[in-house]
Amino acid sequence: MPRLRLRVLLWTLTACVCSALPLDVPGLVYPHGDFVIRNLCKFCDLEDSTCDGADKCTSECKKTAICAAVDEVCVTIWRKNDSNVTMETLCHSPAVPLYGFMLDDYNNTECRMKEKKVLGSLFYLCSCSSEEECNNVIYFTEEKPTLSIPMVTAISLLPPLVIAVMVILAFYRYRVIRQKKLNEEWKKKKKRKHDCSDGCAIMTDDDQSDISSTVANNINHNLELLPIELDLQVGKGRFASVYKAKLKQSTAEQFETVAVKIFSYEEYASWKNEKDIFSDINLKHENILHFLTAEERKVDKQYWIITAYHALGNLQEYLTHHILSWDDLCYLGGSFARALAHLHSDHTPCGRPKVPIVHRDIKSSNILVKNDLTCCLCDFGLALRLDLSLSVDDLANSGQVGTARYMAPEVLESRINLENIESFKQSDVYSLALVLWEITSRCSAIGDVKDYVPPFGSKVGEHPCVESMKDSVVRDRGRPEIPNSWQKHEGLQLICSTITESWDHDPEARLTAQCVAERFSEIDQMDKLSQRSCSEEKISEDCSVSDDK
Repeated sequence: MPRLRLRVLLWTLTACVCSALPLDVPGLVYPHGDFVIRNLCKFCDLEDSTCDGADKCTSECKKTAICAAVDEVCVTIWRKNDSNVTMETLCHSPAVPLYGFMLDDYNNTECRMKEKKVLGSLFYLCSCSSEEECNNVIYFTEEKPTLSIPMVTAISLLPPLVIAVMVILAFYRYRVIRQKKLNEEWKKKKKRKHDCSDGCAIMTDDDQSDISSTVANNINHNLELLPIELDLQVGKGRFASVYKAKLKQSTAEQFETVAVKIFSYEEYASWKNEKDIFSDINLKHENILHFLTAEERKVDKQYWIITAYHALGNLQEYLTHHILSWDDLCYLGGSFARALAHLHSDHTPCGRPKVPIVHRDIKSSNILVKNDLTCCLCDFGLALRLDLSLSVDDLANSGQVGTARYMAPEVLESRINLENIESFKQSDVYSLALVLWEITSRCSAIGDVKDYVPPFGSKVGEHPCVESMKDSVVRDRGRPEIPNSWQKHEGLQLICSTITESWDHDPEARLTAQCVAERFSEIDQMDKLSQRSCSEEKISEDCSVSDDK
């Protein structure tokens, strides 16, 4: 209370004095007729002090003064000489040295001590302004800087940002190294394959039909358009045209022969469906067309699918121009059955889970012939993945698709059982039976071989519609003819029964694709036993002759 009274008295005296002073007295300002005191400081001469120079202290000065000049600030000096501690408080101008030191902290609102080098004693000095008696309390510890909200946010986000950048860099480095490794593996493989004369500049079809998965994966991850030069058109369907093409290698003299299936912009849905089917890594099989990559050629307004090229063309073309031996029939029929069995299966040969796929457009023109006279299935534009998440509505909306000549009765009538996804597989098996009939009709083991005709021949016309096929297949229960001569061959008997069981009018009575593949395996075993038996008979005959002699 005494201190408060002293302060009130001081202010009263100051007001009285200032009322008599001229307007330009230093230290006083008169905004709008009222005066404002710039600095009110503790002002004592050198006095003994109990301050120990740790943390903070109070000046112990009992005098308060108004600084005489406008630019003067509050100052406190703490000295320690041996065991004697003194403190001095005053007003001083920052423009003038004090005890040989300039006041460099006078803009502070608190008086924070800084040690000054003085011979024979400890000497601390602080200055401040803008606060009443700011030199009364002095601090010997430095003020901890306060961080702004943006600074705190930035500091908080810095660690996760650094980690994210490191992860991205590590992933990028991994991709680059992996890509480099794949390229090196491919070059080594190519070097082994082509370590010969200049005749290897063009890849043979045998090599092309066995393109490694390493190359396919490498091309699939290529973000740039491949350097491909189209050669000649080798096929045309409802949705796309197929071209033989050259895929240029690192040197201008070498290239791969590939097939390019070109869709127009209007057929995007068909291209996308086929691309998505091919992109399933579990689809890979020796009797499924080898997929390289899919591209969107924006400049030409086209969509491309790039695959392996097979010079012998499709099965329909091959059957038209070639008569098959018994072995040829087994190679073609068995490999085709294995392809469809793999497509329908819910697991890969090594047991890995797989989504079953139905082709829905099985016909001889959608099967390619490889150089070893085995088949590979192609053209998945209408294929459907039988994902368990598909609802009945999804299956119903998939539509009545396929080629009318090869459509199963239930597809022709649009009465396929949508409650059972196996129904879609059974429709594929019906079409498989028709293709097996085509292959068998061109086999010399049946006797005289007639010219190639498609299933149902000319009875339904060259390009029959759904209605005409419905009359023949559904109403009349018609099927392609199986002559009696086909039953005279032991192996053909099993194939004929396989065909008839696979095109049964009742979908549930048909064989599965896996069962058809197993039938061909049985035929293969029968042939091996037959060859062994013949060989044993010859040995026996030779032995008997030798004995007679």
